[in-house]
Amino acid sequence: MTGTQTRTAADTFDSAEHQAKLHELYRDFEAAGMTPLWLTREGLMPFHPQPRAVPHLWRWADLLPLAARSAELVPVGRGGERRAISLGNPGLPGDPYTTPTLWAAIQYLAPREDAPEHRHTQSAFRFVLEGEGVWTVVDGDPVAMRPGDLLLTPGWAFHGHQNVSDTPMAWLDGLDIPLVAETDQGFFEFGPDQVRNRSTPERSQAERLWGQPGLTPVALAGPRPASPLVAYRWAHTDAALTAQFELEAEGAPGVLGPGHAAIRYTNPTSGGDALTTMRTEFHRLRAGAASRPYRTSASSVWQVFNGDGTVQLGAGRNQLSRGDVIAVPAWTELAFTAATQLDLFTFSDAPVFEKLNLLRTELTT
Repeated sequence: MTGTQTRTAADTFDSAEHQAKLHELYRDFEAAGMTPLWLTREGLMPFHPQPRAVPHLWRWADLLPLAARSAELVPVGRGGERRAISLGNPGLPGDPYTTPTLWAAIQYLAPREDAPEHRHTQSAFRFVLEGEGVWTVVDGDPVAMRPGDLLLTPGWAFHGHQNVSDTPMAWLDGLDIPLVAETDQGFFEFGPDQVRNRSTPERSQAERLWGQPGLTPVALAGPRPASPLVAYRWAHTDAALTAQFELEAEGAPGVLGPGHAAIRYTNPTSGGDALTTMRTEFHRLRAGAASRPYRTSASSVWQVFNGDGTVQLGAGRNQLSRGDVIAVPAWTELAFTAATQLDLFTFSDAPVFEKLNLLRTELTT
């Protein structure tokens, strides 16, 4: 096409005749279920992630009393199955999701109460902030739940809970419910009305088999998609973080940054993430230390296990106290500053995007 012809075409684009034909074309596109890329590229292919989810902070001081009130009014039983109250992101109205791929909830079990067994394709974990007296039973294996412990329920494992104590207990649930729902991969199956093993051992069978550092039972050797070690105990987490700070003081490598220790919960059969779709970590900042600001294309949820400090979430800054829960959407700048020693549990959807070669992370200062 010549330059003269190009100018003529451009000149005629805004003509009434041309616009009428274009309107007719778009109407026929719509009738045929077609959408032209030239009208939608910016929304389909943004220059960087544009999450609908927003940074948000829930106060433990608000969450726990509300969960306790629900125990007075709503029984746990077949059908509803769990007294779990999800933390819905304000940017995702109509969906009980914390981020587009992650579901976080507070689960509350009253004294001497059972949550019946079931299983689902969604992967799940429980992180305990305070209290004890509950055993979660995973495929018939009773696992004690205590403060600072991470307890896993890999997808399609039967699981139920029993509170054998005279006091209630609450914890943080994390699941990949939104991811599974969006990809139409959800399956669910009821199990027994009561947990099938009512014993309350100090150590689960899984811990006795898989909980020895660097030691694999030969009869069960071989990689598994999710970790067969369903309990990661606080004593081990605390010791690992303490050792990193000791090594830092000696000038040896190990910390993530100055005054910032961190561990990742891993699958002993592969060295990969403990769950297939969610990354679980624990971070500790010395009093006065700050993490380096960064952003990542993964979304995450954080809970304060101990201590006080502040969190920078994009352009906002919030005070933090024990138990507070934070939603961090994709590509949101994040940094923590510790007033006292600050202990933080976190989970994210990073393993999914690593497998798809989509994960991107960058320091922002």
